[in-house]
Amino acid sequence: MVKNILQPTGDQVRAFRDRATGEPISMLNLLKFREKAVYEDGRDPELSGLEAYHRYGEGFRRIMEPKGCRMIFCGEVRGFLIGEGEGAWDAVFVFEYPSTQVMLDMFRDEEYQQVQKHRAAALEGQLLLECGPGFQL
Repeated sequence: MVKNILQPTGDQVRAFRDRATGEPISMLNLLKFREKAVYEDGRDPELSGLEAYHRYGEGFRRIMEPKGCRMIFCGEVRGFLIGEGEGAWDAVFVFEYPSTQVMLDMFRDEEYQQVQKHRAAALEGQLLLECGPGFQL
């Protein structure tokens, strides 16, 4: 079973902080978009979830790229080759942060909080997986 949730719990944030190494981290994002964006203030009722997420992405990059963050990969999910799961994901991307602390600081950034409303309006759900160095093939 997978819980498709938009915000981390306090315990998840503390565990994330406690795993910090000072090294760069990559975040694997699995996204499920709403058919229509749902803003708390009722704006833009005809906007798709994908269009709202593009608004979030523009603001996110404007705020975070100057802090050393970068997109590694972004793509559309086409289907399962191996395995099965409940519900299909619409998009996947990997974003690299210079450190755990940069991401933690982002959560408290007032400018980011303003952009976050687009993400909340856009997504039906999300999985966010922290990835770091250490596994070799």
